[in-house]
Amino acid sequence: MKRNNKLSTIYLAVVFFILYAPIFYLVYYSFNSGGTMYNFEGFTLEWYKEVFQDTRLLIIVLNTLIIALLSAAISTIIGVMGALAITYVKRHQVKHTLLSLNNVLIVSPDVIIGASFLILFTMIGIKLGFTSVLLSHIAFSVPIVVIMVLPKLQEMSPTLIDAARDLGASRWGVLSKVILPFISPGIFAGFFMALTYSLDDFAVTFFVTGNGFSTLSVEIYSLARQGISLTINALSTLLFFFTILLVIGYYFINQRNNRPNRVGVGK
Repeated sequence: MKRNNKLSTIYLAVVFFILYAPIFYLVYYSFNSGGTMYNFEGFTLEWYKEVFQDTRLLIIVLNTLIIALLSAAISTIIGVMGALAITYVKRHQVKHTLLSLNNVLIVSPDVIIGASFLILFTMIGIKLGFTSVLLSHIAFSVPIVVIMVLPKLQEMSPTLIDAARDLGASRWGVLSKVILPFISPGIFAGFFMALTYSLDDFAVTFFVTGNGFSTLSVEIYSLARQGISLTINALSTLLFFFTILLVIGYYFINQRNNRPNRVGVGK
């Protein structure tokens, strides 16, 4: 058993090294004064200064944050409504069908989703740009929110709702004062996950973005095609650490989500 544990630990260490080594390599050379990714000549923040002095790049950052926040907020509202609808569907066949349709969107390749949205927007006459990117981000974020909220709804005891109704609470009162507070950790977790996916998405955004509008992921790709520049490293590093902060926020919300269960077991 001890040998198997050691092998598992070594295997995980190798996997994490393969995954994170390129990222740390990129971060390391973002501080290189030499301007190349071959020889580290000295420490500098010049490339980060260039990022913050580039007005066009700052506008793209603002566009990315607006898209991410709007899509996360709207998809959270829609996702909560969808999770409630799936939970309270009485027919099991219909419930499983809705869950399957929701999961298909999660496992579908981003290239297929992006191409589908491109064809759809072209057919119905929506101009590629802010609106098309926002709609597509909402679409692929809603299933994520549903997956985050459903477990909390399944944990909630039906007796809580029955007790609220016996005390004279209306449907809106039950929803706003019983259901939503109980599933709030799942709602916040879904919001942060949707925000992270929106910030990091490239494949879908690449298909539906238009001339004059871009997001960070698409801009980094465009800059990388023009040649090696450590400004890309600096920009990618900032995006990477911002994403880490979002993941940490999701982790603490998830811990808060599990805390009542542990308290209940202790009692």
